[in-house]
Amino acid sequence: MTTLTHEFKATYAFMERNANLIKRYWSWEVVWLVYSIANSLSVSFIGLGMEVLGGGQQVDGRYLVLYLVVGTLVWRYLSLIFYWITDIIGIERWEGTIEYTLMAPIHRVTHMAGQTLFAVIYSLLFTGVILLITVLLFEIDMSKANLFGGVTMLLVGSLSFIGIGIMGSVLPMLFPERGSQMTHVIIAILLLVSGVYYPVEVLPEMLQKLAVFSPATYVLDGSRQALLEGAALPQLWPYIWPTLVMGVVMIPFGLWIFNQAERYAKRTGKLHRNG
Repeated sequence: MTTLTHEFKATYAFMERNANLIKRYWSWEVVWLVYSIANSLSVSFIGLGMEVLGGGQQVDGRYLVLYLVVGTLVWRYLSLIFYWITDIIGIERWEGTIEYTLMAPIHRVTHMAGQTLFAVIYSLLFTGVILLITVLLFEIDMSKANLFGGVTMLLVGSLSFIGIGIMGSVLPMLFPERGSQMTHVIIAILLLVSGVYYPVEVLPEMLQKLAVFSPATYVLDGSRQALLEGAALPQLWPYIWPTLVMGVVMIPFGLWIFNQAERYAKRTGKLHRNG
C-alpha cells in the first residue's frame, strides 16, 4: 500500500509539474488558444463559403459547418494529446531537467501516467473552450446530439493517441536538434488519411487502406455519428472496439519503444541540455 501511495503521489507530481509549466508560459498558452480558435473557426466557415459558392442550391452549408466543426474539434483534442506527450521531452531538454527526470527512482509507467493524464485533462478543457465559442458563434443546435457518446469516443481515442505520443516522444529524445520537428510528420500523415475535413472515401485507394490503421478515423466517424446523427452508444460500438484494440496494443508497445530509446540515449549521452 505504501508503494502504491508513493506511485500515485509521483504521478500527481508530474501532473503538477506540467501545470506549473503552463503557469510559467501562460502568455504562450493564450497565444496558442487564440490561434486554435481562429483556425477552427476558419475551417468551419468553409461550410458557409461552399454554400455561397454553390449558389445555395446543392450545398447544405449548415450541415457542412457541423461536419467541419466536429472534425476540427476532435482533431484538435487528439493532436493536443499527441503534442503534450511528445513536446514535453523537448521542453525538459530546454529546461535542463530531462536527465534528472529519466534518472529519478520511479517507474516509467508512473512517469508516463502523469504525463498522459495531464494531457487528457488539458486537451478536454482546451477543446471545451473552442467548442463553446464555436457553438455560440454559429448558433449550433446541440439538442439532438449524443454528447455522452461524443465524449466517450474522445476518451477511447485518447488511449491510442497516448500510445502514438509515447512512441513519438522518442524522436526529440534521440535527436536533440530536429526531433521535435520530426514528430510533425507523424501527425501530418494521420491528418491526411483520417478524414478530418472530408470523408475517407474521397481519398485514393492506397490512402484509404492506410486510413484503416489510423485510430483517428474511427474516432472521427464515431463522433460524427454521435453528434450529428444522435447515435446511441450501442450504435457506436463498431467505432469503439477498433480504437480500444489499438490503444491496448499501442500503449504497451510505446512504453517498450520508449524504454529501449531511453537506454540508448543514456548509453550514448544524448540527454544533454538543448537551448
